[in-house]
Amino acid sequence: MINPNLRKPLLLVATLSAALALGACSKADDANTASTMPPPAATVMAPAAPMPTDTNGAVTVASVDLGSKVGADNRITAAGDSFAPADDIYATVLTNGAGNATLVAKWTYQDGQVVHEDTKTINAQGQEATAFMINKPDGFPTGNYKVTVSL
Repeated sequence: MINPNLRKPLLLVATLSAALALGACSKADDANTASTMPPPAATVMAPAAPMPTDTNGAVTVASVDLGSKVGADNRITAAGDSFAPADDIYATVLTNGAGNATLVAKWTYQDGQVVHEDTKTINAQGQEATAFMINKPDGFPTGNYKVTVSL
């Protein structure tokens, strides 16, 4: 059980490896690489122990889900771990508890370069879903991406 009096930030890391095709490749390159390279898998690192649903008012992170679409309730509707260069990529953070909390999502490229950072303040009333999204209309470079979510 997490002591609500502790003020240390809770940190969850979700590693997102995206198989992003390069739009500038020639047709000969596409024919040679498309069938030989399997898409990398995404790994979501969850807390070691299940998060309690009754937190005596403290807000806690229950899980982080990844996908390419979310519903009106901010929950992932199209889960995935490989994305096309111009896809919208979502990380939905499920929280439990009650009260005000600040969530931060920091997306980085494989070399540690920050792609996007977003902060959302929530007023939780039980279980909540908060969605973070990145996109790049002209396409992301192929590689591994990581989203770090902190509370």
